[in-house]
Order: sequence, then structure tokens, then C-alpha cells
Amino acid sequence: MQPGKLSICLIDDDRIYQFAARKTIEATGMAGSVMVFSNGLEALDYLKSHLEDVSQLPDVIFLDINMPVMNGWQFLEEYQPVSEGLKKNVIVYMVSSSIDEYDINRSKEFQAVSEYILKPVNKEKFSELLSSVTP
Repeated sequence: MQPGKLSICLIDDDRIYQFAARKTIEATGMAGSVMVFSNGLEALDYLKSHLEDVSQLPDVIFLDINMPVMNGWQFLEEYQPVSEGLKKNVIVYMVSSSIDEYDINRSKEFQAVSEYILKPVNKEKFSELLSSVTP
């Protein structure tokens, strides 16, 4: 990863969204790397296997809700105890197309979630979110 740039983790099963979000994040010029996972379990396994190596951990996670294998809610339940062992503060943004008040309010129940963001996310919004994070 490039010095001063952020390491981003994108967890979403939609391949078209993965591609568009990665390109949009890269276009902000703030990302040194963008890791993409298709479900929460893949991402959780990655995080668990890199607990001790801070350089391999993301600075920011953009997390979808509806995914196969392990959805966003299940990821957050499993992530909570893992996050306490991380030697790095990782910012988590819940990103979804759901405007359901239940989902929005539920995201607030998780200490790890910094904000609930509606899809699609444009370059300006990614820039705004990423500019508040220091690598």
C-alpha cells in the first residue's frame, strides 16, 4: 500500500457494484488498496488471519447487508469480538439500498458501525467519508 493512502475493504456480493464502487473509490485518490469480498465470512476469515499484522488490516470497511453465506448483520455480530482484538481502529460503514427504518435503526445498535449509507455511493460521498479517516 502507498504511504498516506487508505486500505479499503469492500464487502458486497453484487459484482457490478463491486466494480463500480472500486473504481469510484480509486477515483478519489485516497485509496492505496481496495480489497473485495463477496460475503461476510470471506472478510471475517481474512481479518482473523491478519489480526497481528496491522499493515494487512483495512482502515475502512464498506459493508452490504444482504449477501449469501454471511450477511452484513451476521458479519457485525461475529466482527464485534474480533474488532476488540485488532491492533488498529477500523471504521465500518454499512452501505445498502434499503431505506427501511428497521435496517437504519438496527445499524445504530452496532458500536462498530460509524454510519449507514444509501447506495449508490458517488465519488463525492466516498471522498467525504474517506477524508475523515487518517491512515
